[in-house]
Amino acid sequence: MYALVDAVAFYASAEKVFDPVIRSKPVVVLTNNDGCICAVCPIARRLNIPKFVPYFKVKQLLAQNNVVIRSSNYELYADLSDKMMNVIGRFCDVQHVYSIDESFLHFNGYTPVINDWFAYGHTIRRTVWRETKLPVGVGFGSTATLAKAANHAAKKLSGFNGVAVINCEASRKAILQRMSCQDIWGIGKRLAKKLKVMNIHTAWQLAQQNPNSMRRAFSVVVERTVNELNGIPCLNWDDVRQDKREIFSTRSFGERIYEPTALKTALINHVTVVASKLRKQKSLTKQLYIFAASSSHESVFYKKSYMYTFASPTNDTCVMANAVSQVFEQIYQPGIRYYKCGVGALELIAQQFQQDDLFNERTDNPPLMNCLDAINKRYGKGMLSLASSKLNEGWHMNRNFLSPQYTTRWRDIPKIYCE
Repeated sequence: MYALVDAVAFYASAEKVFDPVIRSKPVVVLTNNDGCICAVCPIARRLNIPKFVPYFKVKQLLAQNNVVIRSSNYELYADLSDKMMNVIGRFCDVQHVYSIDESFLHFNGYTPVINDWFAYGHTIRRTVWRETKLPVGVGFGSTATLAKAANHAAKKLSGFNGVAVINCEASRKAILQRMSCQDIWGIGKRLAKKLKVMNIHTAWQLAQQNPNSMRRAFSVVVERTVNELNGIPCLNWDDVRQDKREIFSTRSFGERIYEPTALKTALINHVTVVASKLRKQKSLTKQLYIFAASSSHESVFYKKSYMYTFASPTNDTCVMANAVSQVFEQIYQPGIRYYKCGVGALELIAQQFQQDDLFNERTDNPPLMNCLDAINKRYGKGMLSLASSKLNEGWHMNRNFLSPQYTTRWRDIPKIYCE
């Protein structure tokens, strides 16, 4: 049996954990630079507050409904996610953290009596709420895809109270008939449109298709999805999340920048993020794409990029930062109001398959990078970094509605006053 435990409007729910005053109020969370709405709590959803729309377009609507607005507090979310995953992990034999707010569970040893999965799901929900104050939905199924479908039902279909179970033909049919193809894990909008042309509108209709025919018409992924919807496990954890073929880090600035030091600092910060992700998935990059640009709304649009090729594939932060320094003068141009910049690691290879070059000595320092990652993992992201990434921090994004970082900053630790 599989389960998927997913937090309800995680970012918005996380904002309420240490601020009981807003738990009964509508809350929305904005994206980088307070641009768009990325999370809407259930209370705000009932007010028809839309997601993924620019903040300025709904600013008046939010004010009319006294909606609490928060900037993305990534430090808080990451810490609460770790706590939530640790609690959830106690309830299964195998846990796979799929994203910051989703976790797959696999049960080998635990097999409750029939219909007891509902009780077990509610036990998970109560425990997570008691220890983290985060609401979650729990879905059980005989495959990972059915568990995902059950989780969708638990959170979004009427008749379920946070827990849904697909453990028989009747429950499988009842839930899949109420789900559109777009709601199926791995299908998406574009593929759902193609299925609609074939008169396949619901998850149940897709489950009735011949898997081989679906593979010929689409791909092996759709074939596996059809099998999984019929209770035939086809996915393992490696299939659930494959290594990325490209890794990018880009971001717009909170305000336009002119100074070369500020732009270079921002680029090296992006390099730090990309290098860390490369090491995490045990990959190396052959090429580094570096760019900087003004806003497309400027009278004169400017964008300059450079493709840097390494003599030997690398994931060393220092080596990649040095590449940025070497090409920076070819990217920077005085007088430009820079709005966005970023870097991307291309042509990735697995670290275990690296082949050294006889004519180019590697300059990587794996022990130093291991030490860097270990310190940042133990004491917090960014605790140890390159000096060049701290030269000028005026490029940081706007977070005008940022809540305190209750668990990661000493001055923000909640205080209780007793009289």
